Amino acid sequence: MNHIFVHHRVEVAPHCWQAVTSRLVQEGARRLAPIGGAIYGIWRSQIGRPRDELQVLTVWSDVMRAAHAERALLARDPDVRAKYSESLLPTTRPTDPTPPMRQGNYAFRWFATPPRDWPEFLDLCTEAWPGFEAAYDSQVIGLWQAMGDRTGTGPDEATGAGMREGVRTLLLTRRPNLAMWERSKLPEGAAETQVRETLSRRYDLCDWTVVSTSTLLTAIDRQDTARWT
Repeated sequence: MNHIFVHHRVEVAPHCWQAVTSRLVQEGARRLAPIGGAIYGIWRSQIGRPRDELQVLTVWSDVMRAAHAERALLARDPDVRAKYSESLLPTTRPTDPTPPMRQGNYAFRWFATPPRDWPEFLDLCTEAWPGFEAAYDSQVIGLWQAMGDRTGTGPDEATGAGMREGVRTLLLTRRPNLAMWERSKLPEGAAETQVRETLSRRYDLCDWTVVSTSTLLTAIDRQDTARWT
């Protein structure tokens, strides 16, 4: 897959996440299309991030700098208070630019892994994913590697940029709900135990990791209206 992705973390004015999302889906998408970009997904905070923060992934058919993608997506939206963008390269997933469409509990997990352990880390991920998906009605949307191209130069505690050395990656997974999040941490039977042991070995290889959960504002099956934070 030759596409480039850009992760955008967008802080908006209080109670304005719906209005900003609407403008991104309409006006933002129109600005992206002529320069080879599209919105892959927009998520709102569920657990672990501020209420009025959006996470957006854009996908590009050619090389695109994070700063250029950020300007095209957000323009001068009056309700955007701060933004942080970073270019990402897909690893073994996703294999195409088709966006996720089903609502659920989406986990954004960032890792920092020593370079010497990165090949094994990736192998353990791909080994565990089929069993994980089968056991928990869940999907691994993608695992992306940070390319070192980002807006801003300061440390970012949310993603580890400027703070954590090694190979930084973003893993995005979907579970149907938060109950399945808890269920996936408590294996039942030999097959699930094997999946958990594989994922635990991967977990132990990284030097740092952090996770937050969200719901998909661009889902087409149903909208999430709960007040999570």
